[in-house]
Amino acid sequence: MAIAISELIEFYKSPLGRISRQLTRELIKELVGDCRGSRVVGLGYLPPYLSAFVDEAERVMAFMPARQGIVCWPEGAPAKTVMVDPLELPLTDACVDLVIAVHAFEHVADAEELMRELWRVTTSGARLVVVVPRRRGLWAQRDNTPFGHGHPFSKGQLARLLRDHSFTPEAWRDALYLPPSQFKPLLKSARAFEVGGRFFGSALAGLLAVRARRENYPAVARRARAGRLVHVPEDAVPALSRIP
Repeated sequence: MAIAISELIEFYKSPLGRISRQLTRELIKELVGDCRGSRVVGLGYLPPYLSAFVDEAERVMAFMPARQGIVCWPEGAPAKTVMVDPLELPLTDACVDLVIAVHAFEHVADAEELMRELWRVTTSGARLVVVVPRRRGLWAQRDNTPFGHGHPFSKGQLARLLRDHSFTPEAWRDALYLPPSQFKPLLKSARAFEVGGRFFGSALAGLLAVRARRENYPAVARRARAGRLVHVPEDAVPALSRIP
């Protein structure tokens, strides 16, 4: 079940949301590195994370799933957000250099079809950065944050999904070792949890992130899609018939 846009906005306004946004943004920036001149697409709910790349990239767009809902971003500037079906992205083949997916993979109905679509729209050697809830992490076990909804992943599951669709994992990172609680003393110790958690191992992390490279071979074909009937209102038919 997709999480609603209102819940995402409310979470990122909370103290825990602000801390998780900061830690996750640092993680994403580390994985992305230099994106100067790149065409960047964010898939899922990316306003908390895409701002860092707007000035460097050639262009940046935030694709938000229709089942989630959409918010205008950035504020005070021409909108860069588009409401989409993640399995049918409104892009031509091989036109994107970098895809960043947050609050996306765990909510999509068919992760394999999403990978086929991402392979179609990305260029040769393009980078894909995916952030998902860790399957055995505490954040996936609690439903008081957006990371407690949807289908969490283990490292093996995510690696297999990527490799099966011609994406080679290059770098792995973990984040959010602090418990998913709004308790203020815990939030003040967020950095200590991150440092200590990495010392004890990634099993305590709430999030799993990977940077993968898009390969040309083996090519990933899209599934054949059945035709769909589209209802056209009766009062629209005369107008359509007058189009030359």
